[in-house]
Amino acid sequence: MSVLFFDIGATLADARIEADGSLKLEPRPRVLAVLDAFRDVPRGILSHPGTHEGAAETAVAALHEAFPGRFTDDRLVHWGPKDSRRLFDEAVTSAAGAAARPHSADECVFVGEDPQERAFAREAGMRTAPGPVFTLAALENRPVFWARIELPEGHRLSRLAAVTEETEVVPVHVTSETLVLAMMTTQGAADLERAGFRVDLRAPVDDTAAFLIRDNRPLPATGPVADDVPAPAPAAATARRATAVFGYVADGLAATAALAVTPLGPAPGGVYLAAPAGTPVEELHLPGAKPGHTERLLPDPALLTGRGATLAEGLTAVFGDGLPSRRTIDAVRAAITPEVLRRHVACISGAEPLEEGLPLKVRSRDAAAEDNVRVVDALARRFQDLGLTVRQRPFPWHGHRLYNVEAEHRVAGADSTVLITAHMDSTAGNGVFTDADGEPRPYDPAVDPAPGADDDGSGTAAVMAAAECLTALLDDGGTPARTVRFVLFNAEEQGLVGSKFYARAAAAAGDRIAGVFQMDMIAGRQHGSTPIVEIHAGSLVPGPVVNASDELGGRVARAVPVIDPAVTVQQLTGPDDPAVGRSDHASFHERGWAAVAVSEDLFATPDGTPGTGTRQYHTPGDTLLDQDHNPQFAATVAQSVTAAALTLAGL
Repeated sequence: MSVLFFDIGATLADARIEADGSLKLEPRPRVLAVLDAFRDVPRGILSHPGTHEGAAETAVAALHEAFPGRFTDDRLVHWGPKDSRRLFDEAVTSAAGAAARPHSADECVFVGEDPQERAFAREAGMRTAPGPVFTLAALENRPVFWARIELPEGHRLSRLAAVTEETEVVPVHVTSETLVLAMMTTQGAADLERAGFRVDLRAPVDDTAAFLIRDNRPLPATGPVADDVPAPAPAAATARRATAVFGYVADGLAATAALAVTPLGPAPGGVYLAAPAGTPVEELHLPGAKPGHTERLLPDPALLTGRGATLAEGLTAVFGDGLPSRRTIDAVRAAITPEVLRRHVACISGAEPLEEGLPLKVRSRDAAAEDNVRVVDALARRFQDLGLTVRQRPFPWHGHRLYNVEAEHRVAGADSTVLITAHMDSTAGNGVFTDADGEPRPYDPAVDPAPGADDDGSGTAAVMAAAECLTALLDDGGTPARTVRFVLFNAEEQGLVGSKFYARAAAAAGDRIAGVFQMDMIAGRQHGSTPIVEIHAGSLVPGPVVNASDELGGRVARAVPVIDPAVTVQQLTGPDDPAVGRSDHASFHERGWAAVAVSEDLFATPDGTPGTGTRQYHTPGDTLLDQDHNPQFAATVAQSVTAAALTLAGL
């Protein structure tokens, strides 16, 4: 008999660490059904509980609370890092010890979403499954493929959702109402085809992860079009452009010999691809393409569930025209000042010690840097000092754990939650670095400085100041009608990883989100330039989310002139918004929630005129001393966004 070993975080359950240090696990969609289907098969755990004292004991308690009676053989439960094959070898040995007869490694199956962990399991001789839905396939030694699902006319995503929930298919990304990227077995493909969907099987999943790479450069000219050739219908034009961009990007990938990736076909403005486990996201940018266009895609059995039934439009329309009250305006002006923002940025960018009275100064908040976790802990403590309910949300990344930070003021009986967000990690991938001999070398994210004062220290500071503003309003007797949640995402620079995990877990938990206000780079303004704030609501995700996000952007646009009439607003929307897929708001669009990203004048105009934001984008020069770093401008943006968000919350 085979033995099954499951990863916990992001595979069996979404995890959160409460303020008291306790661990809570929420089973992922379809997981309980899978476990119960294999109740007669020996089952174990392979998971990393963290390095703090008592971590394993805490994890054991959380495991049995979330999955009572389903993991009863302690010999098959293994805790520790999965950054080599060591823990997987231990699992194979334990399987033999727990069985009535010797077990070979090939009789052990590791079920885990992380491709690097699956690679280590294979090194140990185990079979693997990229998620619980594919457990039977692994037991029967059947492969899982990346695949594209086309919806013929008359077939809706809701119908596709119903079929995928009953077979070996897990959606990964929704391109449009007619195209979905997924994982599936040949059995899953056959079930879809019998239901009338068209399936294009691509490469085996094995130990790869899926990405969406976009290319913002203009397409090469394709020659003149005859006057008598009719213009294509919108859907045909979109498909034609996707095919053209796919060829353009695929050629770029082929020219980059270092990338051992497999294209999975056209995607919105770019290409889907499968990259081997451990491939750094820095290597997935095409030469000449603007960084930030790469999305790491996450499989989710519930991705299609409830699409089109979003409450986004109704929730954003509540509370009148969205103009902030005088009380709210006065509160944001008092709490969110240039001095307050500068102080927060100084602490997290290394200009001053991270915490008062301690010597540590942050060198980098890159996801690979040691200081990343220190910054997470420090920001969580600051939220706690404000009296908010604070949770850390762990997720796996390149062999270790990262954390999102969430701080909440909950309103009993509220119809929904308003999110004020930013990303706290940084990168200096555009910097110029040299080795000991003065020769050029690549950016080393583990050791090179990445202060990220603007990107996105400015947004992080704004979220902290917004939390301070809410606390002041509450102390003054303010009573919001909706829950207000402040979220700082990690690993945004790695393909929106942190927000992808966060939004996926929020959807699984049934969260009702009225709107997401993301601030990403709000302090950059070149000296003498016109102050311009960009409000990005554009999305390729179909459905009510489009209009709802536009309404959310309109709320911010109406708040800006109340704060400072001298600031110019650029409201960008639709599929041609240059920030589509480029910041954490996109992870919420994917789930059908209204979301906007607000930034400095970052993007060039259609005629090629460059933006007037920072010129130190993704370099070690992104510091408080950067001549383009303007805390006064950042305060104007942060005040406007916070006023709009708190107004949506009923203040």
